[in-house]
Parts: sequence; C-alpha cells; structure tokens
Amino acid sequence: MKQRKMSGWIWCPLLLLLFLSSEGEVQAQVENRVTFLPGTFQNVNISNNETLQAEVSRIPAEVAVITLQFHTQYRNATLSYTQFPGVGTFLTAVDSGLLSALEPDQTSLTLFLSSPDGGAVAATGVILAFSSTDPVPGACNTEFNLDIDPNIYIHYNLYETTIRFAPANLGYERGGSPPACDQSTGTNTRWRLQYDVYQYFLPENDLSERSLFSGVRAVADTRGTTENGRLVMTLLSSDVSAAAFNSIPGQGVIYSVVVRDPLLNTSASYVPVHTYACSFTSTLDSCQTLGKISTKVFFTITGLAGLFVCFFGHRFFKCELFCMGFSFAAFFFFVLIARTTNLEYNICLAVSVVVGVVGGVVLVMSWWRFGSVMACIVVVGLMLGFLLASTVLFTPLGDLDMFRHSDVVFWVTFCCIMIIVPLFFLRWPREGNIITCGVVGAYAVVLAVNAYLYTSLSYITLNILKRFLNDNFNAMFTDVPFQTADYAMISVWAVLGVGGIVLQLHRERSRPFFPPSPYLMWLQERERRTTNVLHPSHHFPSLPSRLAARLQQLAARRRPAGEHTPLLL
Repeated sequence: MKQRKMSGWIWCPLLLLLFLSSEGEVQAQVENRVTFLPGTFQNVNISNNETLQAEVSRIPAEVAVITLQFHTQYRNATLSYTQFPGVGTFLTAVDSGLLSALEPDQTSLTLFLSSPDGGAVAATGVILAFSSTDPVPGACNTEFNLDIDPNIYIHYNLYETTIRFAPANLGYERGGSPPACDQSTGTNTRWRLQYDVYQYFLPENDLSERSLFSGVRAVADTRGTTENGRLVMTLLSSDVSAAAFNSIPGQGVIYSVVVRDPLLNTSASYVPVHTYACSFTSTLDSCQTLGKISTKVFFTITGLAGLFVCFFGHRFFKCELFCMGFSFAAFFFFVLIARTTNLEYNICLAVSVVVGVVGGVVLVMSWWRFGSVMACIVVVGLMLGFLLASTVLFTPLGDLDMFRHSDVVFWVTFCCIMIIVPLFFLRWPREGNIITCGVVGAYAVVLAVNAYLYTSLSYITLNILKRFLNDNFNAMFTDVPFQTADYAMISVWAVLGVGGIVLQLHRERSRPFFPPSPYLMWLQERERRTTNVLHPSHHFPSLPSRLAARLQQLAARRRPAGEHTPLLL
C-alpha cells in the first residue's frame, strides 16, 4: 500500500512536467499565429526565421473574395498560400497581397507570412472582403507569377516611376466559374471595366515607418482611396494597364488603383504600393543621406552667389554677368555632356562647372571689350525667361494632354515664353536686369535649401532638365506634393525677390542705367588726351619716347669716364 502511494507521488511531478511542456508548445503555436478581422488593420512583427499563420475566421456568406494586404517600409516580406512556398503560390515584396476566391461553405482562411532574408520585419496588414458583384482585381493576369494577382508592380529610376498591374475580371458567385478573360468586347465582359489611378503623397521630409503605415491605412480600401487620394488618370480596359510618373527622390508616394464596374456601380481596390524613389539600404546615397556631397557643395555656393546677386547684382555688374554666364553655360553643357556621353555624374558636374566658369568669363570680357550692354542683357533676359517658362509649365498646365503627348508643342511653347521676356528688356533694360537679379537670385537660394531639406520648388527647373535628358519623359505625370515646407519656401522666394528688387531700384534710381565699359572709357580718355592741347598730358612725350630716353640715361651712367659713343659712319 505504501509502495502504491509512493509511486503515485512519483508520477504526479512527471505528469505536471509533461502538462507544462505541452502548455509551452501550445503557447508557442499561438504566438506564431495572427488573427485578422475584415477591414481592421493589424500590426505584425515577424521574428528571425519565423513563419506566421494569418487566419481569418467567421467569414460572412455574402463575401466571395478576400484580399490580404501586407506592407513594410523597405524590408521584403513573403506572403504565401502554403506554409512552404512553391511556384506561383507566394509573393515577396514590400507591398504584397494575395487574393483568395472562397468556396461555397468556407468560413475561414489561413495564409502564411515570413521573412525571406531571415531578419526581423515590422509590417501592417489588413483583410478586405468583396462580394460577388464587385470586380476581381488581377483576375485576368497573363504577365505575373500569381494566377490571380491584385498587386501593383513599381519601378523607378532617376527620371521616372512606372507602375503596372494585371487586368481585372467581373465578379462571380462562390464556387462559380469566372467569366472568360479573352471574350470579345461587350457590355457583359471585363472590357466594360475602368481603372482609376490615384496618387497619395506622404508628409515631406518624413521617412518614418509610422508615417508610411498611417498613409497606407488612409488609402488601403476603395473608400479611403477615393476620399484621400488624388485621381491622376482613368484607364479603359483597352488601354495598357500601366502609368508613368515623375520620380521624386526622398518623397514618399503611395499609388493605388481602383477598378470600377460602371454597369453594376461596384468597385474593388488593388493592393497599394509605395516608393521613396531612393534606397534605404544604400551606404553611399541612401534616403537618409540623400544628395551627393558634390551636389550639396555646388548648390551651397550657388545659393550664396544667388543671395549676393539678389541684393547687389546691378551695382556689381561684372559679378552679375559672371553668375548669369556661368549658369547659362553650365546648364547647357551639362545637358550636352549627359546626352552624348556616359560619364559619371560627378565628372559631368565638374566639367560643367569648368565650362560655366569659361562662359561667365566670356560674357564679362565681351562687355568689357565691346561695351554692348544690350547683348549682355539678352542673355540675362533669357535666364529670367527660362525660369518663367519652367514655372508656367510646372503648374497643372504642364500636364495637359497636348504637352504630354507632343514634345514639339511643349518645346515651342517653352521657347516662346522664354524669348518674350528679353523683348521687354529692350524697352526697360535697367528694370529688367534688376528684376532678373531679384527673381533668379532668390530662386538660387531655394535650390541651396533643397540640397539639405526637400522642397518641391526645385522641380520647377529639374523637370525641364529631366525632359531634356529623357526622351520618354513627356508621358509622365509631373505632379509633386505641395505641403507646409513648400509654402514656406514660396514665401522665402517672394520675400527675397521683392526685397532685392525694391532695394536695388531705390539705390540705383539716381545712378546711370549701367556702368560704362572700362575698355571704352580707356579709349575715350586716350583720345581726349591726344586731342586736347590744353591738357598737360598733351605736352608730355609719348610712352615709347620716354622709355627710350630712360634707357639711354641708364646706359650713359654705366659707361666709363672718357668713353664716348662712337659715331656712325
């Protein structure tokens, strides 16, 4: 009896230990599982070498299709239909989504999340449910890996950001057969669908994960996209399912697509995709340290020179001419070198600076030698005309179809605006020169600020430069965000420009219109001395005669005593 009691006491700790160990296993499985509620965002953290189960339960019967979105800032995450991803069953990206068509009696769904690089990933995800009357995003996919692909694929470079997506199909009931994607055009086929492309800008100079997740939540579904996003274009089913935009390095942008069925008045959203047009992992020029050192040095010097020209350009006319000639020549040759060679950016910039210095010196010397103020003012007027034309086409006017579809129309309009400005300078040369100093000089200060703190105003001239360098830039939308920092920089530009113009007009009101040419002044002085017999210099020997007499005096002092200059026979 005692032996049985002793054996019972021995088994109790063993059973307790087994129970605790089994509890630990169940808890570990619970920790590897995340539950999503339709329409509710869930923050998810994936640890090293961990696979999470994303579960959706209690799915209503009226839901025919479910999409799981998963968004990270810059680290890739893998979203898969199966625990062990196979061909065509997973997607690895920073913005990924999988679409699941439900069976008639299906009330739950399980997908799998993992990190392809083995590192920890922080993300946010959401489940969106669609009924049988809503279009099915990406159901007519023939280009990408997934059978049904609701994702938007994005690619960017220095000039452009492009998005592509697979066409959608009409909705259908659970367990039913989807309509044929290759069916001929008609009102009862997918060809009646329309695609609205939206753009949503994140706060400027904000690269935080919190800001991105907040933006994703704002445009994740159809309602949020239409309320918070900006409609850029509408594509028909007969159009190519792609769009191109202007790249804005360092500025977060979210692109969304909403597919609409105009016959049933229903809609569905693709998985939004974001980009900063830069890399978070680059060691040389990442998003956090955007901007090359050479660019910052160049624009810092440009800003200081612009500030000087803004307030003192007309008074120091030679310095102003040098700056204008430098800018004109440097910009022109940068475009020429970049278009005709494959030189590195820093080399192109260095060569352009050297050529710009030569251009500035040539403009100053042309005024110094010939004294033609109007010829120099034409160059100055072209600088103001260039900035004015760039500003006009930076507005929504630049996105008109006639400018986007025809380079000829764009450049003819640009040149007309640019050439009109110097014509006014022929009538009011001094006022035009002072206005140019104020406007262009103040804008140079804005460019210097942009080298350290992003502002959309830099794209006034940068868009023109990109259009010079990229043959396909006309097809891109050049929208840029206008937020608090941009309005502040517009105020700085206006205050500096108006202040410089008023100060110079007030200071130069009683002075000659332009300083005279030093070379012409020297010629006039020499002519006056040679023709005015009353001037003391008229009775002085000429400079060559005085030099010859002086040399003879020095030679006579060095001759020994008694030595005479021999007579010429």
